[in-house]
Amino acid sequence: MGCTQGKCCLPRPPGRGSGGGRGRSGATLGRAEVPGAGLVLEYATLAVPGLYPDSPGRESQDAHLVATRFAGDPDLHLFAVFDGHGAAGAACAGFARDALPRLLAAAAGAGSLAEGPAAAFREAMLSANAEMHAVAGVDDSMSGTTAVAALVAGGALHVANVGDSRAVAGVWRAGRVVAEDLSWDQTPFRADERARVKACGARVMSVEQVEGMRDPESEGWVPDEGDPPRVWARDGLYPGTAFTRSLGDLAAEAVGVIAEPEVKSVEITQAHLFFVVASDGVFEFLSSQEVVDMVAMYQDPRDACSAIAAESYKLWLDHENRTDDITIIIVHIRDSETSGPAGSNKVDCGSIGASIAVRTVQSEIPVFVPPEASHLNRCAATEMQSSSSGSPTERSLSCIVPSMHPLLIHGRISDASKPVRSEQAASQQVQPWHRVDGGTELELPMQ
Repeated sequence: MGCTQGKCCLPRPPGRGSGGGRGRSGATLGRAEVPGAGLVLEYATLAVPGLYPDSPGRESQDAHLVATRFAGDPDLHLFAVFDGHGAAGAACAGFARDALPRLLAAAAGAGSLAEGPAAAFREAMLSANAEMHAVAGVDDSMSGTTAVAALVAGGALHVANVGDSRAVAGVWRAGRVVAEDLSWDQTPFRADERARVKACGARVMSVEQVEGMRDPESEGWVPDEGDPPRVWARDGLYPGTAFTRSLGDLAAEAVGVIAEPEVKSVEITQAHLFFVVASDGVFEFLSSQEVVDMVAMYQDPRDACSAIAAESYKLWLDHENRTDDITIIIVHIRDSETSGPAGSNKVDCGSIGASIAVRTVQSEIPVFVPPEASHLNRCAATEMQSSSSGSPTERSLSCIVPSMHPLLIHGRISDASKPVRSEQAASQQVQPWHRVDGGTELELPMQ
């Protein structure tokens, strides 16, 4: 959910299957080792442009990256999603995607990343924000982007978040896979964020309240019902953001919309099966637990990406006549010696993961070997588009979820049902990263 000026009113391109058949169902697959922790990461990415029937020329405003072996360190791997908004949202998301790893690489070279990864992450986010304000060609006065970045650093996972994209882990607990939120959506729904922006002079109201249709003093907003609470200047009808932190959004900074990230750091235990990093195109109508449940159903993370994107798309059309851009990264955590999940011997943990620290500063970020842009295949896109005029709930998802391999069998993970990396993934070599000319995503060629 972005700002009132741009996210829902910009045009988008008519063709939805342009990404072609890169991997199963359009999702891409990659693999990276974490030798210091004895882990292997198998990841998939999928990006689906939104459907905007009234804006046929609209471009996707999401961007993402996968960065492995950051600064030459084989134990550092970064996964990030950026969700742009406003008239220059795509440019803001692309700028942030490029700036963040560059600034972190500089911190790594200076030694500050190793000494204080949280502070380095914080400085990188704030510097990216300042650069965006100053750079020519990116008008971020009323545009910006979210940023959520998950860094695997040996046996730890650090997540820094600005905005309302989200990261969540799937953790084995008491015989089932439980969602552990790795980030917190920064929106006016949160009492602490609402109080903070009000202290900076903001008004917090929904569009209905601004237009006099509801009591302007009421704070009885309900998620998924009506327009959400938004941030407004005291004396103007701007910026109207439905989030309280972002990169860019220069005009909104005066009323407390800041680029300061919140960070959560977690020790990767045997109970951690996977984690997900995604835009609010996924989490607008799906809860963290619902997303984790869907990931746990599939052996191949590409199939899980496709299933989640399809369900998100369907739910958008259940509620509106459009969809948001949808971007998702799924990372399976496996033991390098067994090829099974990190929790192959699945010890029940009394709590959901072992928290190392939670800061409002930042955490680590290392690596830069970007991923590839992906889209639903032509079959899936055609099916979803053609059914948008009818009942979305009647659509079959078989086209985009080609195979299913449940992690869970009768509430337990069995050896037979554990995700096993494909022969293709096992044989893939780490590729050098490169930029795609004119593109908004970093790409890593896959076989």
